[in-house]
Amino acid sequence: MLRRLTVSALLLVATLPVEAQTPEGWQLRLDRSTNAADPDDVPDVKFVKMGSGFHVTTGPAVVLWRPEDTANGTYTIKARFRLVKPSGHINYYGLVFGGSDLAGAEQSYIYFLVAQNGTYIIRHRGGTETHDVKGRTASAAVARPDTTGVSVNVVEVRVAADRIEYVVNGIVVHTTPKAGLTARTDGLWGLRVNHQLEVHVDQVGKSP
Repeated sequence: MLRRLTVSALLLVATLPVEAQTPEGWQLRLDRSTNAADPDDVPDVKFVKMGSGFHVTTGPAVVLWRPEDTANGTYTIKARFRLVKPSGHINYYGLVFGGSDLAGAEQSYIYFLVAQNGTYIIRHRGGTETHDVKGRTASAAVARPDTTGVSVNVVEVRVAADRIEYVVNGIVVHTTPKAGLTARTDGLWGLRVNHQLEVHVDQVGKSP
């Protein structure tokens, strides 16, 4: 069933069950643009179950997760993202991991995202602040839209005992030591889709 979050509906989020706005078991948090030169195009996010995956259409950016989806120690998370049509400008989508307090003021997570221009970013979000782990970086591993405007990217994070590998379409595009900021890898994991995007996501999973 199609569900929408509008500006007025945000006032009711605290009193409505999460399932009223999302596919069963999922939670979401909007991240509205504060840049007057780059506003959200619409106030809603549509997040629906479709086939074996999910379809996400954003106005605002959104983080999506299930409370039972936690990862600790060594693990791999991945998802396949099909960009249905390019955004009017460069916006990113991909995975979040090492999450805590995702619905609260002390939200914290690392995110690894790709964009239609063949770049990726890795950042840490803490509260209202973001910090680059790896700034926007071009990689031939990131698929760009074809002549129909569609691109498919499998985004993957491999957390080993001593390092973290960031992988796109089976190719390691960046590696960081599992120390310092990037040692915050235990916790919730899920998806992030930035604003003004339409993507289909499937093959979402964790191993072992």
